[in-house]
Amino acid sequence: MIFLALIYLAFISLGLPDSLLGSAWPIMNAEFGVPVGNAGFVSILISGCTIISSLFSHRLIRRFGTGRVMVASVAMTALALLGFSLAPSFSWLPVFAVPLGLGAGAVDAGLNEFVAEHYEAKHMNWLHCFWGVGAMLGPALLSALVQSGRAWRSGYFSIAMIQFALVALLFFSLPMWRKRERPALLPAKAGKAIRDKKGLLAPMHARGATFALLTFFLYSSAEGSMTLWAASFLVKMKSVSPESAAGWVSLFFLGITAGRMIGGFASMKIRNAAMIRLGALLALFGFGLMLLPLPAPFAIAALCLTGLGLAPIFPSMLHQTPLNFGQEHAQAAMGLQMAAAYTGSTFMAPLFGQLFDRVSFALMPGVLLACLALLFICTERLTLISERGPA
Repeated sequence: MIFLALIYLAFISLGLPDSLLGSAWPIMNAEFGVPVGNAGFVSILISGCTIISSLFSHRLIRRFGTGRVMVASVAMTALALLGFSLAPSFSWLPVFAVPLGLGAGAVDAGLNEFVAEHYEAKHMNWLHCFWGVGAMLGPALLSALVQSGRAWRSGYFSIAMIQFALVALLFFSLPMWRKRERPALLPAKAGKAIRDKKGLLAPMHARGATFALLTFFLYSSAEGSMTLWAASFLVKMKSVSPESAAGWVSLFFLGITAGRMIGGFASMKIRNAAMIRLGALLALFGFGLMLLPLPAPFAIAALCLTGLGLAPIFPSMLHQTPLNFGQEHAQAAMGLQMAAAYTGSTFMAPLFGQLFDRVSFALMPGVLLACLALLFICTERLTLISERGPA
């Protein structure tokens, strides 16, 4: 139980800095005196390094073990956040963005694979629920510090100190990590054959690999688009004031966080495939409600419905990784899946925004509904394939 609580704490710490840049940027931008759009460069650099780290995390974990990789990765994020808090000018932010992205990607892929392999589906749902807790606490802590008269730097410094405390906990827990690592029990000849196949793209040989990666890409494209553009949709299409829209969008994140908490309990009785199916259908209903020419309250209710629907899809798909790809490819597959997810959220959400801005935000519900419809088709196909075995 203590070990599992430590994993939950690690995921809270993973969520803490994720929404910090966007929350702090209006104040940071005023101090640094750079264009508002410069935050996008930092964000893309963080995401790009996260993708790279996710892809290669399985090699590091196989060589050094999950525990030691977690210690090093969280230490990198702590140092990066400390660097943000001390940066004398904007030009230093891209420098610290590199270790922040590299550390976050390894933690994300490593912990997801470890929980998928060693724990029940309920813990994967709750793990991502705790990420949501961290993502909400980061801006809340920053806001409280700024309102009390502190500078934005105090927010980054405080979260860096939290991360350093986690590094210490992870370091002293290394014996527990080693004890729980899955031993290689394969015969020597079979083990050699698997090692020869364990390249970066080896999981792609599994049946349904393309469907699995496409599911993560589509999911993150939809969630990232809602995160970036839901408020703009309410303002432009439903005549909601910008101040009110920012508050109403919190219902989407509340839906995701509450949905994953509920999903943890539901997964005790319902299989992952059914959880994904139910979530996708609820999200489709939510996007369909947004698509209809109804008053603003219906669109606001749809935000919560889409959050609740999307909530179980990501953790349930992650927990399916050993089943979809086989135990021997689970670590590498997890890295590929996380890279596909980050690619969707990093690139598709801004591209969709360009489309909505140039044509009309009325397109937004239809585009996201199409993403979820294609995701539903991919997950149903993947379920049929996984029932026959990964490869």
